[in-house]
Amino acid sequence: MPNAAARRILAANRLPRLHGSEFTWAIAFVVPYAAVLIAFAAYPVAYGFWMASKPSLYADLVANPVYVRTVVNTLLFVGIGVNLKMFLALLLSGYFMQRDWWIKPVLLIYILPWALSAIPSFTSFHWMLIGPGGFLDSVSLALFGVEGPIWFNNRWLGLGCNVVAYVWKWLPFWTLIFLAGRMAIPTEIHEAADIDGASGPRRFVHVTFPLLANVYLICTLLSTIWALGDFATVSLVSGGAPGMATDVLTSLSFRYAFDMLRPDLGVVVAMSALPVLIPVVIVLMRMMRVREVQL
Repeated sequence: MPNAAARRILAANRLPRLHGSEFTWAIAFVVPYAAVLIAFAAYPVAYGFWMASKPSLYADLVANPVYVRTVVNTLLFVGIGVNLKMFLALLLSGYFMQRDWWIKPVLLIYILPWALSAIPSFTSFHWMLIGPGGFLDSVSLALFGVEGPIWFNNRWLGLGCNVVAYVWKWLPFWTLIFLAGRMAIPTEIHEAADIDGASGPRRFVHVTFPLLANVYLICTLLSTIWALGDFATVSLVSGGAPGMATDVLTSLSFRYAFDMLRPDLGVVVAMSALPVLIPVVIVLMRMMRVREVQL
C-alpha cells in the first residue's frame, strides 16, 4: 500500500508529455536559447580550455617574473580593495541611516560615481593624477607650493591609485546594499538595545553587525569574484604603468592576447585565476544553499 500511494503521488506530480504541435513549439522555443548558450558560452569556454591545455605554457608563464609580480598585484588589489570597500560601505550605511533633511541630497551625490559609466569615471580619475600638470598636482602646487609625485612612475603609487579608484567607483553600490539591510532590521530590536543601555558602538557590535553578518559575507564573496575579473580599473587608471608593473591578471591576459599576439598565453593567464576563483564560487554557492541570506 505505501508503494502504491507513492506511485500515485509521483504520477500526479509528473509533468505531462508533449505531443504533436506542442512538442514542435517547445523545440522551436528551446533551440534559439540553446544555440546562443553553445555559441557564446559553451564553445568559448571549451576552446579556451583547449588553448590552455599545453603544460609547457604554464611552465613558461611561472618562469616569467612579470607574471609572478602580476599575481602579487592581483592579490593586493583584490584583498585590499574588496575588504576596504566593504568595511567603509558598512560604516557609511550607518551614516546614511540618519533622518536629517540633508541626508537624501548627500546620498544622491554620493551614488553618482557608481551611476556613471566606468569608462568616463576611470578616465577622469587617470587625468586627475597624470603628471606633471595633473589636477591634483596643480592644486597641491597652487595651495601649498608643493609639487605632487608622478603617480604612475612608481609601482606602489600606481597600484594604490588603482585600489583607490576601484573603491571610489564601487563603494556607493555596496553602501546601498548594506543600507537596505539596515533598514530591514526591525526598529523594536534597536529600541530594546537602547533600553538595555547598548547605544552607539556597542549596539553596532552586538546588534547590527551580527544581524548583517550573513549579508556581509555573501557580498564580500560576490565582490571578490567580480574584482578578480575587473579589467577596466587597471586598464583605464594606471594602464599598467610603469612598464606593466601595476598589471593584474585580467590586464596581463589582454596584453598577451592582443598586444603580444599570444592568445594562448592570454588564456593561460586568465585560467591561472581559477584556483582562487573556483573555491570562492563553491563557498558562495554552498552558503546560498545552506543559509538563508536574510536578517
